[in-house]
Amino acid sequence: MSGIKGMKNYPEAIKNEIRQAYKEGQSVKALSRIYGISRYSIQSWCGLRPETKIRQIAPLPKGRPKAIKNIDDYKKENKRLKMENELLRDFLSLIERK
Repeated sequence: MSGIKGMKNYPEAIKNEIRQAYKEGQSVKALSRIYGISRYSIQSWCGLRPETKIRQIAPLPKGRPKAIKNIDDYKKENKRLKMENELLRDFLSLIERK
């Protein structure tokens, strides 16, 4: 192990060199042995993996997906919060703490 945490970043020059060699007819397995790079990485760079094809067309948005709420969702949440407040008030009154 190299002791470095995370994925290794390869220069674009090497990626382009591997893409060109693949286009010329070399197999992914042979390129992996020659350069010492995983077949998965080479397949991703050459666009052979289905998930990378999708990402190349439309990149994934960063961060958590935003939930689209409508008025009904807000009404349900409001009702839930009111019930929760009522339970907390009842609990506090039971332990005689106001």
